[in-house]
Amino acid sequence: MISAGDFRNGITIEYDNNVYQIIEFQHVKPGKGAAFVRTKLKNIKSGGVVEKTFRPTEKCPQARIDRKDMQYLYEDGDLYYFMDTETYDQVALNAETVGDALKFVKENEMCKICSHNGSVFSVEPPLFVELEITETEPGFKGDTATGASKPATVETGATVAVPLFVNQGDKIKIDTRTGEYLSRA
Repeated sequence: MISAGDFRNGITIEYDNNVYQIIEFQHVKPGKGAAFVRTKLKNIKSGGVVEKTFRPTEKCPQARIDRKDMQYLYEDGDLYYFMDTETYDQVALNAETVGDALKFVKENEMCKICSHNGSVFSVEPPLFVELEITETEPGFKGDTATGASKPATVETGATVAVPLFVNQGDKIKIDTRTGEYLSRA
């Protein structure tokens, strides 16, 4: 159990039969009346964000989130297969659970599978990936306005905005959280 006075960003709690992650919290001490804690909570299963206020003495059970490294194997229709590299157990997740987390992930790469009480609710791709550009328009010399970019398709099929000097066949480094080009690899 964790009291509302001890809330911090990133902590996961069980509240109203759901599991929430604290995105923001603020201790408020008004001139009149009792102090309270104002929070923004993200439902880890549905992704919805709600605002709640707690008295500092209220207690909530802390949720235990298991993150396990698993290898992404392949996609078969609506199912995505992952393998535990220690036990060789395979897990099939549906497209709804995976979402667009695998937009920049190639087969045989490692991902983190997040679960609560044995039920998987999300997939976390690696923070940075290196992918080859399969299709982009050529950049022309002298066509370099400040910060100009062009769309490029990478080997997973995702589209990324890249600088004009990047060509087809180049390997680039991408931040999977934002989907932005970082550098050439």
